[in-house]
Amino acid sequence: MENKEAETDCTESKMSKAVEQKVEEMVRKEPIWIFGYGSLCWNPGFGYQQSVIGYITGFSRRFWQGNTTHRGTDAKPGRVATLVEDKEGITWGKAFLISPDDKAALPYLSTRECKLGGYRVYSVNFHSRSISLPSSSSSTDTKTALLYIAVPENKHWLGSAPLPDIAKQILECHGSSGSNVEYLLRLADFMRMEVPEALDEHLFSLERLVWKFAADMKICLRSLMGDEKKDDVKPEVKAPSFQFASRIPDKKLRCVNM
Repeated sequence: MENKEAETDCTESKMSKAVEQKVEEMVRKEPIWIFGYGSLCWNPGFGYQQSVIGYITGFSRRFWQGNTTHRGTDAKPGRVATLVEDKEGITWGKAFLISPDDKAALPYLSTRECKLGGYRVYSVNFHSRSISLPSSSSSTDTKTALLYIAVPENKHWLGSAPLPDIAKQILECHGSSGSNVEYLLRLADFMRMEVPEALDEHLFSLERLVWKFAADMKICLRSLMGDEKKDDVKPEVKAPSFQFASRIPDKKLRCVNM
């Protein structure tokens, strides 16, 4: 049994290295897209040639990943977004195009997302949206993008919990990059401003609960928002639209393990 497990681990390791090498060769020869669905949406932290709003399919965003560096500590880990497989799921975010001459972006993301965050790298189909057209006739363009996802096997994984418990944890936690509340509210603001028709009940439910608990506890959320202050007005969450659902292609995902 141990020999079979060792053989499987060895095979998976070889496959991962082969895929990783192929991605590295692609990066050296041509631009590469990075899809962000969490803090990358409003704070990429690296240079890029172009950014595009769009979505991936087969996944839903959940605040199930722990964070002990950016938005929490070892004693009080924060909660940040990851993706979980969902056959009917659609996750909206922003993709960034990195130049083949850029030698800093991927190492930066490897440290930020993988070494410190506990995420793994995958390849996925990203569907960009043409925002210059009316919403009734918006078109999409499919691209291959790198995607960072946390999985239950990583040491920071916290998993599912009642939404009120997650909201209270987010309200209490703070890390080197700022408060966990800032992470949540800026992501909710991004979604509301850039994709007002999108459905993300998990995200907006957490936002509503954080505002409620902060009001109950008389906590000023402005003080938790970093340099850019947030208005003390609870934002309205617009009703979602499913206008893009009929044109969603199947997902394509493979592990890169960078």
